[in-house]
Amino acid sequence: MARPHRRTARGLLGGVVLAGALVSLPPAAAGATAATTATAAASAGNGRSSMVMVLDSSGSMADDDGSGRTRIAAARSAVGTVVDSLPDNYPTGLRVYGADKARGCDDTQLAQPVKPLDRAGLKRAVAAVKPKGDTPIGLSLRKAAADLPEHPGGAIGKRTILLISDGEDNCQDPPPCEVAEELGRSGVDLRIDAIGFQVRGTARKQLECIAGAGNGRYYDAPDAKALTRQLQRAGQLSADGYRFKGRKVTGAPDTGGAPRLAPGQFLDTIGPNEKRYYAVELDGKSTANFSATGVPQPGAAVDRIDGLTAQVESAPGSVCTSETGMFGQNEGAAPITSGVSRVPSESGDGLCDDSGRYWLSVERRGAEGSDSARWPLELTFDVERPLAKGVTPDRSQPDYGAAAEDGDLPTTAPKDVTGGTGFNDARTIGRGVWRDRILPSQTLWYKVPVGWNQQLRYDVEFANEPTVRGFGGKFSYGRTEVHTPARHPVGGGTTEFGQQEIYVGRPMALRMGTVPVAWTNRYENHPDVIPVHHRGDFYIAVTLGAGAAEIAENPQIGVTLRVALLGREKSGPEHHAPVVKAGDPGGSAGTGGSGSGGWPSRPVIAAVAGGTGVALLAGLAVAYGRARRKNRTDPMRGGSW
Repeated sequence: MARPHRRTARGLLGGVVLAGALVSLPPAAAGATAATTATAAASAGNGRSSMVMVLDSSGSMADDDGSGRTRIAAARSAVGTVVDSLPDNYPTGLRVYGADKARGCDDTQLAQPVKPLDRAGLKRAVAAVKPKGDTPIGLSLRKAAADLPEHPGGAIGKRTILLISDGEDNCQDPPPCEVAEELGRSGVDLRIDAIGFQVRGTARKQLECIAGAGNGRYYDAPDAKALTRQLQRAGQLSADGYRFKGRKVTGAPDTGGAPRLAPGQFLDTIGPNEKRYYAVELDGKSTANFSATGVPQPGAAVDRIDGLTAQVESAPGSVCTSETGMFGQNEGAAPITSGVSRVPSESGDGLCDDSGRYWLSVERRGAEGSDSARWPLELTFDVERPLAKGVTPDRSQPDYGAAAEDGDLPTTAPKDVTGGTGFNDARTIGRGVWRDRILPSQTLWYKVPVGWNQQLRYDVEFANEPTVRGFGGKFSYGRTEVHTPARHPVGGGTTEFGQQEIYVGRPMALRMGTVPVAWTNRYENHPDVIPVHHRGDFYIAVTLGAGAAEIAENPQIGVTLRVALLGREKSGPEHHAPVVKAGDPGGSAGTGGSGSGGWPSRPVIAAVAGGTGVALLAGLAVAYGRARRKNRTDPMRGGSW
């Protein structure tokens, strides 16, 4: 089977460029923008996300589960296990239906309110449940949505309804799938997961419909052990949601009403097949970098070609540069990032070199039948000032060299690490071997400080795991992606590395790397070279496909990262810059910082004031760079379009 890759569309100015140190405008300028008038929460952690379990307590839950005990006994045990695995203080509640009377389609009650995790209270509540009555799933879902607290101040988080049922709704008023669709369309934060305990036929189809319409996943549990495993997965995935950061902003449907952004980080939302515009003021000398990260509910329905397109326009309809990031698989959604940069040309007379107003546009593409919910959208905008006048940058470095696929990697004993939920809390790692565990539908994030003249090279190894009985010919995938300090994806479409491989429970490895960091890479024409033009924190994202939930027996799957930093770090981007000595505070490797490598940032006065001027490339540096560009292979090859 051919490997599906995320495909990228590159535009003018030699392709997409995204890198750089973050630079802020003076307070007066920042305060003048509409985007800075409201501040969103920095995190979607405990208190901003919550979960309510909806447990089937109808008469059929008193039946034998095939092991000599009742289904409700198995459910009590599973709920106890997942409660023990949730993080402290994670707001969690329990709603039950069919537990109050033998007949009645209004029989649904909140057994434990949604509040900071009370493990003992939840276990007592589920222990008291006695199966009796009907199965009013639709009504229970509607009530459960009301049980979940709203996020304070409009903050973005995640609210999860986790339905556990052994049969279909026998009330049908309201129809459960219609309720799920209604709730799924109600906002960006609600998710409905469904676990079918020993179900088949119509009951399973109904639960699959509920999960699909509710932006969630269906988990099949043919026995008590599977019920515990799937409940743990769904609960932990709810608690480990992407941590957002940024100021709230509302993009416009056209350039006319676009809010003005100053350099910084922002939060918006975007619906399927919607386009959002944002205005920026740029000088004629500095590189401006933009990224857009869409965060759908993990595992929500997507098509291979669904994704995000980001582009910079110098006038309505006049595109400077463009990139499209696609999922490249249809198992389920994961965070997706697209990044673009406006890089003034070397000659200074390019179509998008002038100072003045530009627009960032972000468009979400969604096929029919894909996730219909609005996605949270995290935006970044930063500006790289040009090098000081008279400074000659080092030559570009467009070759992988020692970081090629067969490059040497560490073989030391692994150290345990816990990956972050996204860019904002990515766990800092460095050279060495690192061991973690990942859930189906989950993406783990790490960051590695990389200095001037250095290149990142790593492997991701998915462990040999016991598989569930009878999983047959099912398969899932593992995926990795590396991002620059300004969040630009690197490696899509390259012939050197493959981002995605089939996972069936047996050992599987992915290999990824970058070319050396060089300031002049921004003028190259290969899409995997252009963005690697600034030192700082490079981000590693590791994803396991949603389908792994039907393959692996353990709730989580082992993953190992082997990370190498190759090349001698230099103190700056200039030609003949000295090598950084061990312990030198000017170095980036191991510091976790994303500064400018000895080239301090300063405010950029946009438009009228202009910049300090682009440094002239001298002598051999110019000749070498131009020769390299003439001899580069076609940047549109290997999956780019």
